[in-house]
Amino acid sequence: MPFKLLSMPIKRHIREKRWDCFHPIQKAAIERIMTTNNHYILAAKTASGKTEAAFLPVISLIEEEPGIQVLYISPLVALINDQLERVEDLCRYLDITITRWHGEANRDQKEKLLENPQGILLITPESLESLFVNRPSRLNALFSNLRFIILDEIHSFVGTTRGCQLQSLISRIKALSQKMPRFIALSATLGDFEAARAFFGESRNTKVIRDRSQKEVSVCFKFFQSSARMLPAELIIHLYHETVGKKSLIFPNSRGRVEEIAVKLKKIAAKTGNSQRYFAHHSSVSKELREYAEYYAKHRPRYNFGIICTSTLELGIDIGLVDLVVQVDATFSVSSLVQRFGRSGRRQGENSRLLFYATGDWSLLQALACLELYKEGFSEPAQPLKYPVDVLFQQILSILKETSGMTREALTAKIKENHAFEPLSRRDIDHLIAFMIREEYIEVLQQEFIIGYQAEKIVNSRSFYSVFKTENNYTVFYRDKKIGELTSVVQFQIDQNIYLAAKVWKIIDMDSRKMEIYVKEAADGKRPVFSGSSGPVHPRVRGKMLEILTKNPTLPDCDEKARAAITDLRGKFLAATPKCAPTHVGPLHPHKTFVNMQRNRPVIPHGDHCEFFTFTGTRINKTLQQLFITLFKKDFFYDEIKSAFRLPVTIAGFSSLITRLKKLLPGFETILIKAIGRRESAFDFGKWGAYLPKEMKQKRLLLDTFDIPGTKEYLDTLTFKIINSE
Repeated sequence: MPFKLLSMPIKRHIREKRWDCFHPIQKAAIERIMTTNNHYILAAKTASGKTEAAFLPVISLIEEEPGIQVLYISPLVALINDQLERVEDLCRYLDITITRWHGEANRDQKEKLLENPQGILLITPESLESLFVNRPSRLNALFSNLRFIILDEIHSFVGTTRGCQLQSLISRIKALSQKMPRFIALSATLGDFEAARAFFGESRNTKVIRDRSQKEVSVCFKFFQSSARMLPAELIIHLYHETVGKKSLIFPNSRGRVEEIAVKLKKIAAKTGNSQRYFAHHSSVSKELREYAEYYAKHRPRYNFGIICTSTLELGIDIGLVDLVVQVDATFSVSSLVQRFGRSGRRQGENSRLLFYATGDWSLLQALACLELYKEGFSEPAQPLKYPVDVLFQQILSILKETSGMTREALTAKIKENHAFEPLSRRDIDHLIAFMIREEYIEVLQQEFIIGYQAEKIVNSRSFYSVFKTENNYTVFYRDKKIGELTSVVQFQIDQNIYLAAKVWKIIDMDSRKMEIYVKEAADGKRPVFSGSSGPVHPRVRGKMLEILTKNPTLPDCDEKARAAITDLRGKFLAATPKCAPTHVGPLHPHKTFVNMQRNRPVIPHGDHCEFFTFTGTRINKTLQQLFITLFKKDFFYDEIKSAFRLPVTIAGFSSLITRLKKLLPGFETILIKAIGRRESAFDFGKWGAYLPKEMKQKRLLLDTFDIPGTKEYLDTLTFKIINSE
C-alpha cells in the first residue's frame, strides 16, 4: 500500500535502490501523510529512516509551482550539508531545485533562489531570521506557496529560547503563506509529546507516529578513580586498546577533555606504529577540520577511526557505520545518552555498543541512573518557556526591520497572533514596548514605530540572528591556515603550549587587538582550559540514583571496580541502617531507614556542619540555594555532581531547617530581587534578557530558571535519614 501511494519518480528511485521493504516509521508516515491533511511528529529510534519517512511522501505530493514548496529546518549546519546529499538523491528523477541556505553555503545558489524561488530550501533558524531582516521584499515570493515545513531534531528546540525564536519565525511564515503549510517534525528522543504537538500552534491537528521499539544496547561500565586534572594514564591506555581497529565515537563532556584524549590516543598510535586516525571534533575546531573528520568517517569505509567529540556529533549527522560509542563520565540527561549510543549499531539486527568510563563514583552512579531510565522508556519532558519576553525583545526589532515600521496597533496585533508569545499578557507586551521606546530601541515617527537609535547597531550585527551569546574568542592560525578558536577567558602567552585540533602547538606570536594567535607544532603541551558547562539534570535522574543506592541492584554491566565503587558509595549512606525499618515514622531519628524514596533524603553530620543530599533536579537545587543563602547570610554553592549542600548547622539545628525554608519560600520573589541587586553578574539572563528592564529580568529568572512550585512540593513531602559520618 505505501509504495503504491508514491509518485512514479520516487517509485523508480526505490526500485533502483533495491529496497526490500520500508521501515515501520516509513510505512506509517507514507500512508498518513499522503492520505490526510494532518500535521505529524515522527518519533523513532536513531537510524530508523525518519528522513526518508518525511521526504518520500512530501516529494511525491509537491508540484512545480512558483515559490518554495518545502522548508526543511535543521539545528545544525553540518546536518543540512548531510541531508542535502540525501534529498538530492531522492529527487534524482524529478526537476526539483534544492537549495541550502546558511553562512557557509554558495552565494550564487542563494541569489538564484531569490530571483526564482522554487523547490526545497534547507536552512537553520538563524539563516531564516536573516532572510526576514535582510530580504523582506522577497518573503512573499519565497513563502506564499509553501506546502510543507519539516523540522529535524525537534527535541533540541522545544522548551529553549532558540526554539521560541523559531516558533515566532514559523508563525510569521504562516502569516505570509496563502496556503496552510503542513508541519512534519522528526525526533529520536522525545520525552514530552504534548509539548512537541503544541510547538507549531496546531495541537488539535498534530498527530504522533511513534515507533515504540527500543534500540538494544550492549553496555560495559569501567571505573578509573581520579581526582587529578588529567585523565588517568590507565584509562587512556585501556581506551586505546578498546578503540584500535574499530570505528568509534568518543564523547567526553568538555572541549578540553576532547583535546586531551585525542592527543594522547594519537601519541600511543604513533608509538605503536598504528596508522589509525584520531580526530578532535568540537565547536572550537575549524569548520574545514570538522568536515574532513566527517568526510573521512563516511567515505573511507575500509579505514578505522576514532572521533573524539562533544555534542557536535550527538545529533543525526551521517558519518556512516560506527562500531562503538564511548562515553567518558556521565551525560546530564537520558536523551543525550540515547542520542550518543544510538550512533552505533546501525547494521540490520545489530545492537548499539556503549563503553562507559567513570572517573568518580557519583559520575558512575548518574550514568547508571540514565541507562536504567532509558530501559524504562523515560526521556526528559520539555518545559516550554513561561516568560519568553527576552525573545520578544529580539523579535520586535526583527519585525520592525522587516516591515520598515508599523503602528502600535499593528505591532501589538502581530505579537498577539504569534503562537510563540501566548504565555505573555497584553500588559507584558505593552510594558516591554514602552520600555523600548523610552530606551530608544524603538522610535515613534508620525504614529509609526521604527528601529530606534540604540537598536541600529544591534540589528545590523550578524549576531542579531541568533539567541546564542557570542564568545569573544582568539582565532588560532598555523601557517596562515585557521585551525580553530580558543576562549579569551584564558590568559595565553607566547611560548605557551596548547592543545587544539588533536595536536600540540606552541604559541609563537599573538595579536590581542585582532584576537589572533599564531602557532607552530610542538613536541608536547599542556591542556588549555576550555569553557564548558553541563545542562540541567531532571529530578527523575536523581531519584533513580537514590534508588540504585538503596535497592542494591546486581549491576551486571559493571566491571569489578565499578561495582566496588557503587558498593562503597552505598555503604556510606547505609552504614547506620538497621536490618528492619521501624514502623513509626515520626521526627528525625538517627536510625530511620529509607522507607519511602519519594520522601526520604540522607543527611550526614560533620561536627558543626551537615551535608544534605537533596537527590533532586537542578532547578529545585538552584531554588534551595537561594533560600539557604538568605537563611545563612552568606554565599555558598551546592555540589552539582553530588546534588548536595554543605550547611553550617548541627543535627540539632537541622530539625527546624525545613520549616524555616517553607516559611521563606512564599517570599522567594523578594529574595531573588535582593540577590540580583547584590550581584547581578551571578545570574544568567541570556543574550537578549540582558537588554530587559530590571523587573522583567527578575520575572524571567523566577519563571524559567527557578522552580518554586516544584520546590514547595519537594519540601512538603521531605523527611530525612541521619547517617553517621564515621
